[in-house]
Amino acid sequence: MNIVFMGTPDFAAESLKAVLAAGHDVTAVLTKPDRPRGRGMKLTSTPVKELAITHGIQCFQPETLKDDGCFGAVAEIGPDVIAVVAYGLFLPKRWLELPKLACVNVHGSLLPKYRGRAPINWVLANGEASTGVTLHKMTPKPDDGDIFAQREIPIDWDETALSLTTKCADAGYGLLRETVPLLSSNSIEGIPQKALGKPSYFGGRRPEDSLLPWEMTKQEAFNQIRAVADPWPNAFIGGEQGCLKVAWALPHTGHCPSGMFRETEGGILLGFADASLHLITLKNGLERSDDPNLHAQWLRGIGLPES
Repeated sequence: MNIVFMGTPDFAAESLKAVLAAGHDVTAVLTKPDRPRGRGMKLTSTPVKELAITHGIQCFQPETLKDDGCFGAVAEIGPDVIAVVAYGLFLPKRWLELPKLACVNVHGSLLPKYRGRAPINWVLANGEASTGVTLHKMTPKPDDGDIFAQREIPIDWDETALSLTTKCADAGYGLLRETVPLLSSNSIEGIPQKALGKPSYFGGRRPEDSLLPWEMTKQEAFNQIRAVADPWPNAFIGGEQGCLKVAWALPHTGHCPSGMFRETEGGILLGFADASLHLITLKNGLERSDDPNLHAQWLRGIGLPES
């Protein structure tokens, strides 16, 4: 089967591996343009592009899918299926109508729940006990369309966005490898999303979504930390004179008043509405530390009161 693949990050690269492993003919890849990354701001290819180059697959990197040249080149290929995984660009109607069989998307949640961007981060921030991956037919409405296959994934108590992304990538790999052959033989029918429950939608995460307000419970704060732990930008706390990033912390039964910190023999406690978090790793600008003594200095530096 002739497949055109669209995707950008590592999550998508794992799905591309699945399509290749299943023996399908991936005739082209579309991915986001190279961008400067890292401290040296070196121009860097996307993981999907790197994989495409390794396999000798032609790669397109349009800034927008309104590009007539890119559309014409893919139309000449005449794909049976366009597979989309975390691509990052909205597909106009003409792209959805281009393949002979379907445009399919791998989404990192159990649709119709958690439509929208950053579903893996949002399920963690909201304290969900499980999530999953969905393979569905694409329509002009984002994350809509009949569902071909799903796989549920339990969420561990200390799951982070990185570990959950790895699980979802593995699940997406399996869904594509199992389902694409069924599409080619017309032996699978999609299930309307409305038959599976009421949809929920979450937009892209904003920097302010990662703030840890002191009225949060310790579990809510821990969920927020897990949702944006490294390599994401991290949750943060604010004092009268600045902010600090909380790269990692754990729920603790010790008491500390909300919005204050306490030095103990075991380390620093941060007080929230019902109990505390035990600080493990803080970031102050570009500096990162696991040292409780330095943590205390930094917390005083942003004007956080001591208990």
